[in-house]
Amino acid sequence: MAGEDIVMFRQGELKRLDVIRKVLEKVVKQVEAAKILSLSYRQVQRCVQRVKGEGDKGVVHKSRGRASNRRWADRVKERVIKLYRKRYKGFGPTLAVEKLLERHGLKVSDETLRKWLLESGDWKKVRRKGVHRQWRERKGHLGEMVQMDGSHHDWFEGRGSECVLTGYIDDATGEAFGRFYERPLHNYPRD
Repeated sequence: MAGEDIVMFRQGELKRLDVIRKVLEKVVKQVEAAKILSLSYRQVQRCVQRVKGEGDKGVVHKSRGRASNRRWADRVKERVIKLYRKRYKGFGPTLAVEKLLERHGLKVSDETLRKWLLESGDWKKVRRKGVHRQWRERKGHLGEMVQMDGSHHDWFEGRGSECVLTGYIDDATGEAFGRFYERPLHNYPRD
């Protein structure tokens, strides 16, 4: 049959095939190949045997193209989508999953439901834009709102008393002011 001799490889499989070929040509030892491919020595032995027996397609994973053993039955998928369309249209997948479990005893993950709804066209990916931060208007009069902060530090490196640098900023004008105050020893813990 036409096309049977064509094998599709993924990037990782091409790398594996290249290294296994070098093992077969005795350019690279199996132990070195195991390190290169991040596989165990025994796994490399099995790959070498498969490539010897099956040819290049021996590096392709055997379950490629097969349905997963953990796949949901089509009738369950159809029932869930039918229920969603009938009763939960407009619900997000997370809420719909909660309702399906609560009211119908169907336990499906929200990601599975989201995938099914995307496939059926009942849900669309919406990329939400972040809310733009709106700036507050400045106060109208000097002194109406003053923001301040203090920094407790040994500012004079032991050459003077410990002080607190307190900074003030007036919201109306944006004027900044700073002043050192002597630090009371009993009120604040040392940094």
